[in-house]
Amino acid sequence: MQCVKSFGSCYAAMRNYGRRGIASISELPDVYQMLHKTCRDFTEGELKPIAAKIDREHLYPKDQIKKMGELGLMAISIPESLGGTGLDYLAYAIALEEISRGCASAGVIMSVNNSLYLGPIEKFGSQKQKEKYITNFTKGDSIGCFALSEPGNGSDAGAASTTAKLDGNNYSVNGTKTWITNGFEASATVVFATTDKSQKHKGISALIVDKPTKGLSLGKKEDKLGIRGSSTCALIFEDCQVPAENLLGDPGMGFKIAMMTLDAGRIGIASQALGIAQASLDCAMDYASKRIAFGAPIIKLQSIQNKIADMALKLEGSRLLTWRAAQLKDARKPFTKEAAMAKLSASEAATFCAHQCIQILGGMGYVSDMPAERHYRDARITEIYEGTSEIQRLVIAGNLVKEYGLN
Repeated sequence: MQCVKSFGSCYAAMRNYGRRGIASISELPDVYQMLHKTCRDFTEGELKPIAAKIDREHLYPKDQIKKMGELGLMAISIPESLGGTGLDYLAYAIALEEISRGCASAGVIMSVNNSLYLGPIEKFGSQKQKEKYITNFTKGDSIGCFALSEPGNGSDAGAASTTAKLDGNNYSVNGTKTWITNGFEASATVVFATTDKSQKHKGISALIVDKPTKGLSLGKKEDKLGIRGSSTCALIFEDCQVPAENLLGDPGMGFKIAMMTLDAGRIGIASQALGIAQASLDCAMDYASKRIAFGAPIIKLQSIQNKIADMALKLEGSRLLTWRAAQLKDARKPFTKEAAMAKLSASEAATFCAHQCIQILGGMGYVSDMPAERHYRDARITEIYEGTSEIQRLVIAGNLVKEYGLN
């Protein structure tokens, strides 16, 4: 299996090739096809065989995450000078979809480390912060997390009740962050806290906090519907002392950092959703080609063909939206609306495809002997985290209002 990092040199030589109307992996340059094959081989050999056990026993796939780090998958778009792979966001989207096809839990662990943890530090961090909090988080040994949500704010990210008060050379952090993916295993977290209440959302700042740190404790590990191999818990801060030098960006930049990070993160979750949708289609096609009814495989039935056609349509359309958002980000063009479209479309496609997969399998889709019910459970969260479907529609509409000059 080829290390993804070895693709860096050939990628650098062709990154300006000019993408136009890409419809499939086979139409992409060789570097992306090699990346896809590497991830597919890893998925088939390392993730699919253990995905059911990870889900059933709520196991963190430590060995597989370590191997993903060795392959370069835990820091795909981070520069090689910082220990990353040095590829782009299209490469990230392709890789994350394929990993999620095998195991959605591994996919979200990869997504959070790449998008939500490393992303903001690489963009807003000082050189010293990058050297400490990026280079040690690219190999899969250590992973990070992102602490924005709170018990009372939900989709209102600007209502941060967690506070950080500067006292000498340290910030004293108090409050609770909830629904933190990778919370148990993470060695550091990017935390958003209010440093100036009078400024409301403009008074929120971002801090990098080591784990463990005195004054930081963990809530219970949540028992979830899906993606059970990734931990989700609360981070509880009680007079937690964080060095002032761990401030990410400038004071009051936290809300801006969070929103920009979530824009990029939505491309990751869209890719995770695509992987779940693809796995559901794969499962449905395999079963329908082997299940005999009325003297022939049920894939010959028009009603079944209609279902798989609808699944493929939603999947392919969502993939194109996701790749477009990634390409815009790579080109340093605005991509907020397109990322929201990709995340909304892909997450709803995942839920739809998983539902139709179960319907095609019938009773077999409802039992854990087949992966269909796991895909259904895993898909559901993609419409909720990193911005609910309702929030994505507001983001899309808000951007359209601006584009039409109606604001």
